[in-house]
Amino acid sequence: MGAVFEATIKKQAIKGWYIELKDTLGENVAFCLSVEELETKIEEFGVEYGGFVDEVRWLKDDNLPPHMMDDVRVKMAEQRDKIEEKTGESIEETAKTLTPK
Repeated sequence: MGAVFEATIKKQAIKGWYIELKDTLGENVAFCLSVEELETKIEEFGVEYGGFVDEVRWLKDDNLPPHMMDDVRVKMAEQRDKIEEKTGESIEETAKTLTPK
Protein backbone atom coordinates (compact mmCIF):
# COMPACT_ATOMS: atom_id res chain seq x y z
CA MET A 1 0.00 0.00 0.00
CA GLY A 2 1.29 3.43 -0.91
CA ALA A 3 1.23 6.60 1.07
CA VAL A 4 -1.60 9.10 1.22
CA PHE A 5 -0.59 12.62 2.17
CA GLU A 6 -2.60 15.76 2.82
CA ALA A 7 -1.19 19.09 1.66
CA THR A 8 -3.02 22.07 3.16
CA ILE A 9 -2.26 25.55 1.88
CA LYS A 10 -2.33 27.99 4.79
CA LYS A 11 -1.84 31.70 5.31
CA GLN A 12 1.16 32.74 7.40
CA ALA A 13 0.48 35.07 10.31
CA ILE A 14 2.67 37.88 8.95
CA LYS A 15 2.62 37.47 5.17
CA GLY A 16 2.67 34.82 2.52
CA TRP A 17 1.63 31.19 2.55
CA TYR A 18 2.98 27.80 3.52
CA ILE A 19 1.92 24.22 2.90
CA GLU A 20 1.39 21.84 5.78
CA LEU A 21 2.14 18.30 4.64
CA LYS A 22 0.75 15.42 6.72
CA ASP A 23 1.23 11.70 6.37
CA THR A 24 -2.30 10.33 6.91
CA LEU A 25 -0.97 6.86 7.74
CA GLY A 26 1.94 7.91 9.92
CA GLU A 27 3.03 10.73 12.18
CA ASN A 28 5.12 12.84 9.80
CA VAL A 29 4.24 16.52 9.47
CA ALA A 30 6.21 19.21 7.63
CA PHE A 31 5.72 22.92 7.08
CA CYS A 32 6.90 23.86 3.59
CA LEU A 33 7.59 27.44 2.52
CA SER A 34 8.00 26.60 -1.18
CA VAL A 35 6.83 24.03 -3.70
CA GLU A 36 10.43 22.83 -4.01
CA GLU A 37 10.50 22.12 -0.28
CA LEU A 38 7.14 20.36 -0.59
CA GLU A 39 8.49 18.14 -3.37
CA THR A 40 11.50 17.21 -1.23
CA LYS A 41 9.33 16.40 1.80
CA ILE A 42 6.95 14.24 -0.24
CA GLU A 43 9.95 12.26 -1.47
CA GLU A 44 11.35 11.96 2.08
CA PHE A 45 8.02 10.86 3.55
CA GLY A 46 7.51 8.43 0.65
CA VAL A 47 10.70 6.52 1.51
CA GLU A 48 8.81 4.89 4.40
CA TYR A 49 6.44 3.40 1.81
CA GLY A 50 9.08 2.17 -0.61
CA GLY A 51 8.68 5.33 -2.68
CA PHE A 52 5.03 4.61 -3.47
CA VAL A 53 2.79 7.63 -3.00
CA ASP A 54 -0.80 6.83 -3.96
CA GLU A 55 -2.25 10.27 -3.47
CA VAL A 56 -1.64 13.80 -2.30
CA ARG A 57 -4.94 15.31 -1.19
CA TRP A 58 -5.01 19.07 -1.63
CA LEU A 59 -6.83 21.29 0.85
CA LYS A 60 -6.81 24.99 1.68
CA ASP A 61 -7.74 26.95 4.75
CA ASP A 62 -10.95 28.95 4.51
CA ASN A 63 -9.07 32.16 5.29
CA LEU A 64 -6.60 31.77 2.40
CA PRO A 65 -6.95 34.81 0.11
CA PRO A 66 -7.52 34.05 -3.60
CA HIS A 67 -4.28 35.78 -4.63
CA MET A 68 -2.27 33.39 -2.43
CA MET A 69 -4.04 30.39 -3.98
CA ASP A 70 -3.21 31.78 -7.41
CA ASP A 71 0.43 32.19 -6.37
CA VAL A 72 0.63 28.53 -5.32
CA ARG A 73 -0.98 27.43 -8.61
CA VAL A 74 1.57 29.41 -10.61
CA LYS A 75 4.50 28.02 -8.61
CA MET A 76 3.16 24.45 -8.98
CA ALA A 77 2.85 24.92 -12.75
CA GLU A 78 6.40 26.28 -12.93
CA GLN A 79 7.67 23.29 -10.95
CA ARG A 80 5.78 20.89 -13.24
CA ASP A 81 7.36 22.57 -16.28
CA LYS A 82 10.86 22.20 -14.77
CA ILE A 83 10.28 18.50 -14.06
CA GLU A 84 8.91 17.87 -17.55
CA GLU A 85 11.83 19.71 -19.15
CA LYS A 86 14.31 17.72 -17.04
CA THR A 87 12.72 14.31 -17.72
CA GLY A 88 11.47 14.96 -21.24
CA GLU A 89 8.13 13.44 -20.26
CA SER A 90 4.68 14.79 -19.49
CA ILE A 91 3.75 14.33 -15.84
CA GLU A 92 0.10 13.80 -16.78
CA GLU A 93 0.94 11.10 -19.34
CA THR A 94 3.30 9.37 -16.90
CA ALA A 95 0.63 9.45 -14.18
CA LYS A 96 -1.87 7.77 -16.52
CA THR A 97 0.50 4.84 -17.03
CA LEU A 98 1.00 4.46 -13.27
CA THR A 99 -2.69 4.67 -12.31
CA PRO A 100 -4.30 1.25 -11.75
CA LYS A 101 -7.35 0.61 -13.91
